[in-house]
Amino acid sequence: MIALKTTLAGAAGTALIAVCVLALAPGLGIADTPKGDPEAGKKIANNRKLGNCVACHMMPGAKSPGNIGPPLIGMQARYPDKEKLRAQIRDATVANPDSSMPPFGKHGILTEQQLDDVLEYIWSI
Repeated sequence: MIALKTTLAGAAGTALIAVCVLALAPGLGIADTPKGDPEAGKKIANNRKLGNCVACHMMPGAKSPGNIGPPLIGMQARYPDKEKLRAQIRDATVANPDSSMPPFGKHGILTEQQLDDVLEYIWSI
């Protein structure tokens, strides 16, 4: 009976430690909760008067997509670090000064929340 209580207490302690590690570790668990809404991001990306990603990129389900930019597929494989993808959407000219992609964040084309929404959508495809 005493051994069982010790084992259960030890298991509970181990679980608590695991939760704390996941919450504090960058890129893992609770601390990596998305800030954006992928459904809202999809609407922004396909909105010809707002994000307009579809003007230059092929995306799943897009109507009349462009082909100036690369297709937006397999984004988690291409950008395992979500923050690098956010930086690319925010201002592509940082990585490539000759980029034709508008600096959506730098020029205030999208708000920070809209950037987060688009990020979650794009990263999900």
